[in-house]
Amino acid sequence: MQQPTLVVMAAGMGSRFGGLKQLMPVDPQGHPIIDFSMYDARRAGFARVVFIIKHAIEQQFREVIGRRMERQFDVDYVFQEPDVLPAGYTVPADRVKPWGTGHAVACCRGTVDSPFAVINADDFYGAGAFRTIYDFLAAAHSGTEHAMVGYRLRNTVTENGAVARGICTVENGFLTGVTERTKIVKRGDAAAYIDDGGEHPLTGDETVSMNFWGFAPSMLDELWARFPAFLDRQMPADPIKSEYYLPAVANAVLQEGLGTVRVLECGEVWHGVTYREDLQSVQCAIAALKQAGVYPESLWE
Repeated sequence: MQQPTLVVMAAGMGSRFGGLKQLMPVDPQGHPIIDFSMYDARRAGFARVVFIIKHAIEQQFREVIGRRMERQFDVDYVFQEPDVLPAGYTVPADRVKPWGTGHAVACCRGTVDSPFAVINADDFYGAGAFRTIYDFLAAAHSGTEHAMVGYRLRNTVTENGAVARGICTVENGFLTGVTERTKIVKRGDAAAYIDDGGEHPLTGDETVSMNFWGFAPSMLDELWARFPAFLDRQMPADPIKSEYYLPAVANAVLQEGLGTVRVLECGEVWHGVTYREDLQSVQCAIAALKQAGVYPESLWE
């Protein structure tokens, strides 16, 4: 088996947060959240990392993150820009943002050729999640066997606003469907999603996707092959804001019987800075984990 690769989606500019949240420190030592993911990934066994970024943040990202990570990993960079499109397509006028998480990972074609995990740069996933996904990817699987780390919904919401999560249907340990809910809000120990039909209650026990996937390399071809059909649908309907979601493509692969996704259940608690108000709670959570000995004060010494 080839050594698994970790793919980190870091092209988002953090519009809801109000700044480049991937680089915001979450402890007195100046580590952003991504440092804790990298530390957990290294301990789990990952030795190669591919960062998906935009050209606009390349210099800052390399200075703050890349150069340090290059001392710990074999590092490559992939650039996600709106104009990375199949032949015959052009960027709609006024389109600025990239095309979403499915597009981000599709941009790795030609760079990633091994089994790979995918994470968001601004989410804290927990050490156990990295060990679980690495062990899956390092084992022998066919080219159509994939995996997803599944979290409890109540462990992934914030007090400070709505979040987007993929609500998963799981049977006998395998994913059978993902429904993307773009506006989920916390309701005590439970939650609810809001759509055009109003507010719909959720128990909080639902398994959700946090975009922590483990894929065979064949998924890169699936993502790129399905992209034109998305563009044909969405360019006329919503040319400025439409997004090609990674979970939607994984779901389509499942529904068409072209692959399986094993759900690796995870009891870890997600931490993230979706909103600026989240930063303090993340800082407190990191401090508690350090106090408990899960992380050293300075990660890389």
